[in-house]
Amino acid sequence: MEYVYAAMLLHSAGKEINEENLTKVLKAPGIKVDKARVKALVAALDGVDIDEAIKQASAVAAPQPPAEAPAEAPAEAEAKEEEEKKEESEEEAMAGLGALFG
Repeated sequence: MEYVYAAMLLHSAGKEINEENLTKVLKAPGIKVDKARVKALVAALDGVDIDEAIKQASAVAAPQPPAEAPAEAPAEAEAKEEEEKKEESEEEAMAGLGALFG
């Protein structure tokens, strides 16, 4: 990962990303440099528009707005209506019994 960071540091400084510069950046903090990895990274970045790659990565990684809560399922709505009707009919039955003892 430090190889990629070194390349990004060179890019942000406006320096050319080549084997020599990349090696210098990696050696500065005391990192043991693997020449094969340096060559591979330089070759992989050849012809890549780093600014455009960063923009695309930012667009992909941008947080998405939270999804809206799903509407109440029809079965749940029907169950609630039935429960309310049941409660109403129980209340009516109790009122009718009260009239008997009135």
